Amino acid sequence: MAWRGCCRVGLRLRGGWKEARRGFASSGLDPSVGLTEEQKEFQKVAFDFAAKEMAPHMADWDEKEIFPLETIRKAAQLGFGGIYVRPDVGGSGLSRLDTSIIFEALSTGCVSTTAYLSIHNMCAWMIDTFGKEEQRHRFCPSLCSMEKLASYCLTEPGSGSDAASLLTSAKRDGDNYILNGSKAFISGGGDTDLYVVMCRTGGPGPKGISCLVLEKGMPGLSFGKKERKVGWNSQPTRAVVFEDCAVPYLQFQLAEMATRLVASRLMVRNAARALQEEREDAVALCSMAKLFATDECFAICNQALQMHGGYGYLKDYAVQQFMRDIRVHQILEGTNEVMRMIVARSLLQA
Repeated sequence: MAWRGCCRVGLRLRGGWKEARRGFASSGLDPSVGLTEEQKEFQKVAFDFAAKEMAPHMADWDEKEIFPLETIRKAAQLGFGGIYVRPDVGGSGLSRLDTSIIFEALSTGCVSTTAYLSIHNMCAWMIDTFGKEEQRHRFCPSLCSMEKLASYCLTEPGSGSDAASLLTSAKRDGDNYILNGSKAFISGGGDTDLYVVMCRTGGPGPKGISCLVLEKGMPGLSFGKKERKVGWNSQPTRAVVFEDCAVPYLQFQLAEMATRLVASRLMVRNAARALQEEREDAVALCSMAKLFATDECFAICNQALQMHGGYGYLKDYAVQQFMRDIRVHQILEGTNEVMRMIVARSLLQA
């Protein structure tokens, strides 16, 4: 498992866990009862981290309203930044039960800080579970390492408990969604890097709600004043405001790319059947398939590279090689200009 190497770091601090374990056992409330050996190991790591890195500072964080970024990132080194996120994007790949065990242990050091960690983990999981592959690989690694922090934006001034009545809206404008509205009481708001925003893209009720990911610094994204709270003082809380905030809409682009890919595939297979059957229109159909498939597939690869941003230009990602290697298909075995001539000639001769 992804967390095993991290556990070795935490297990050097076993003293805090042993003391807590003795106290729990004597009271009949041992939290390790019923757990597997593996679960007991990461529970020990979490208890030790809470005792050594969180509990000694809990009162100071509360009194001075300190957001303990250094401590949070130390927790990420133990695998606590993406506990139930898949390992291929940097997560620990543990279960929800495992996660509850870890959060219970961490909360003995600081409830407020652990609460923020749980929110961050949920945001990372949402992107990992519901995002496209490009989004998973773009956002999740830095969230799991907690190089970047996330906030979950659901509650609104007029729709707290009744989340399905939210009013923040996103309307399509070309390849973007234009987001307007506001969110209230957002943990980490203004200090975090990514905002997982629930908004209305359709009709009333829960079925009209979609989720968008925004990055701090986007035009139209702003924050209210830092709230003065009774508790949860080790995490900042602010309103998050959206004013004509343009968010690229990846899903429609992917749908169009998939449609062009399938259309290309069908044209190639239709041409292959015509050639196999020695039909009279085989030459024209093959020319159409070559022209259409090579133009469209290059455009698909080029768009995929664009979606990857700067990462698409790095040789660490295969998308750049697909784009480079596919380009020559528009030239070899008869250029696409020649294919157009053949198709046109077949039409004029008909």
